[in-house]
Amino acid sequence: MSSLALAARDSATMLRRNLLHARRYPSLTLNLLLTPIMLLLLFVYIFGGTMSAGIGGGSRSDYVAYLVPGLLLMTIGSTTIGTAVSVSNDMTEGIIARFRTMAIHRGSVLIGHVIGSVLQSIVSVVLVGAVGVAIGFRSTDATVLEWLLAFGLLALVSLALTWIAVGMGLVSPNAEAAGNNAMPLIFLPLISSAFVPIDAMPGWFQPIAEYQPFTPAIETLRGLLLGTGIGHNGWFAVAWCLGLAVLGYFWSTSKFSADPR
Repeated sequence: MSSLALAARDSATMLRRNLLHARRYPSLTLNLLLTPIMLLLLFVYIFGGTMSAGIGGGSRSDYVAYLVPGLLLMTIGSTTIGTAVSVSNDMTEGIIARFRTMAIHRGSVLIGHVIGSVLQSIVSVVLVGAVGVAIGFRSTDATVLEWLLAFGLLALVSLALTWIAVGMGLVSPNAEAAGNNAMPLIFLPLISSAFVPIDAMPGWFQPIAEYQPFTPAIETLRGLLLGTGIGHNGWFAVAWCLGLAVLGYFWSTSKFSADPR
């Protein structure tokens, strides 16, 4: 077999391993999935009336439409925390040392984690999106192309954040530290345009919210699903995703190759 075929075979094996772990031990994924769902329900049914009035006097349903795209991105950030924990567990519990003694493609371990995490993120996004639809979210004006672009954006964000989470898991001494190190992936959406428009924030804080990675992705997703203006946010979102994916890839592969654990 060629080296490419061997890498594909071994990566598929590692992917099956990670999916089996996720199926047998679903508590971590479910706990991380509950965070965006609870925030969605909290902001719609507890704060929805006040928040919708504060961003332009719309109805609660208008705020649901505003909120859901941001929560979908937060769902991806939340899910990838589990990836950091899983990678850290592999590195500290000795299984990686065993893999290194076997005739398998070296990068297949990380590739299996990344693909498995992207698939879990997509499933989580679908579940949170279903909750959003159940409480009133609608995207009736989006075309098939816009839906495909929205799906592609979510997958690209998931890929970028997953590689960053893999790197965080590799540099963490244990699973608890990995979870803590990856917390910015769920904290950054809280200080983006996910819940309120940037114009409603204090002037000194607006640049922080505007130029962080999540805001361009959220505004692009809103534009695709709701027909609002995208402007330069689409290019910024793609640039952030590609930059983070490349950074995470080289960071993760270098740490994996050098880490003796």
